[in-house]
Amino acid sequence: MRPLDGVVVVSLEQAVAVPYATRLLADLGARVIKIERPGVGDFARHYDSACGEVSSYFAWTNVGKESVSLDINHPEGREVLERLVARADVLLCNLSPRVWSRLALELPETLIVGELSGYGWDGPYADRKAFDALVQSEAGLVSLTGEGDVVARAGISVADIAAGVQLHAAVLAALLQRSRTGSGARLRLSLFGAMAEWMHQPMLYAAGTGAAAPRSGAHHPSIAPYGPVACADGAVHLAVQNDGQWQRLCALIGLAAEERFATVASRVQHRTELQKILEQAFSDLTATELLTALDQADVPAALTRSITELPTHPQLDTWVDVQVPGGTARMLPPATEGFEWSPGAVPALGAHNDHVLRWLGFSDEELSSLRVRSVL
Repeated sequence: MRPLDGVVVVSLEQAVAVPYATRLLADLGARVIKIERPGVGDFARHYDSACGEVSSYFAWTNVGKESVSLDINHPEGREVLERLVARADVLLCNLSPRVWSRLALELPETLIVGELSGYGWDGPYADRKAFDALVQSEAGLVSLTGEGDVVARAGISVADIAAGVQLHAAVLAALLQRSRTGSGARLRLSLFGAMAEWMHQPMLYAAGTGAAAPRSGAHHPSIAPYGPVACADGAVHLAVQNDGQWQRLCALIGLAAEERFATVASRVQHRTELQKILEQAFSDLTATELLTALDQADVPAALTRSITELPTHPQLDTWVDVQVPGGTARMLPPATEGFEWSPGAVPALGAHNDHVLRWLGFSDEELSSLRVRSVL
């Protein structure tokens, strides 16, 4: 038995953040019924065509869900939605606050409702469009990412992921609370709030020092050596964080004690000179040879790998083939050791219309009527 077996989640979701939260709930056994627009579906279905007939984003965030295509603006579609909500334990939504408030659904007192907005429901940004890169920019992450005068967004959708993880955790906490009190909950989160929470460390650093840490590419702005160092056939990423590690690195390359490298702060100040010394010392070693030497010296390091190498990484040996519309995609199982998991398929648009509506008590004649009127 999985932790959330028997829990029904209905989700008015699109893009990444809420779909990621519900994917995590589905991994734990929840039955997730995804509501999509007839004929169009979640617009993230078509971001790219990397996974059969759907995008890499959609395949990743929609494993094991049921898709119901439903026109929630049609009176009969609204009736179907209300009957779904009446059977649900959790209702999640990342429609715009305006659309969500217009629905004005009757919500049972035991229902856990999770609403995710871009910037929140109040304040001057409440009605602004919010997508991952925009939120990264507003929260200050883009200003810290990059090198020198060049800024960059993070290479993955970190604002969406942060919000999805927060929403997932909030739903689990609300389910636990309901098991004790019998009462539902109203959860309100935002992409911006989640990203701002993740930005605490650089914010506190800037407040305490009077200036933001400089952009330093793959190197750490306030620790050195902490970043990629070139060698004969690539690069190895160092992460030297304390005096013991530094002294062991010095012993490995034969570097005598020098005042300019005596402290973390002084090593950051003289990062360019230190980088040249390290790369000269490592120039004849391959990345594999260098990593072996650093491991033996107990100096933290890693290979700088391409994303194309991740599927064959020696630490990952539990890949599974997941059915997606038009093919399969190799994915990792969830990080939930101790719980049984088998991957459900990524659903085609409306693939579960009949199954879900029959569960709600609709007859074959009623289903046919809904299809004729394009409600489904």
